[in-house]
Amino acid sequence: MILIPIFSIISLVTFILYGIDKRRAVKGAWRIPERVLLFFSLLGGGIGGALGMRIFRHKTKHWYFVFLNIVGVIIQIAAVVLLCKFGDEIARFFEFRALL
Repeated sequence: MILIPIFSIISLVTFILYGIDKRRAVKGAWRIPERVLLFFSLLGGGIGGALGMRIFRHKTKHWYFVFLNIVGVIIQIAAVVLLCKFGDEIARFFEFRALL
């Protein structure tokens, strides 16, 4: 299952980005754009984003950060479940499409 290590790496990167942004916010330095944080959360870093929000107490008052991190976690879980359940069928479909 290749998705679990991929999601783990993306979540770690997302967690680190939230930590860096919080540190920069405290220091008044240049910040990471919100769209970058949200993109990584939806890309597969929902768990890292949610943990980053909680541990660093960062972006917790923005409802859209809470919502999109939850959506990111749901996307991660759904992708893993779907690939576990239908992985062979999906692989055969793409093999068939490559032959066309």
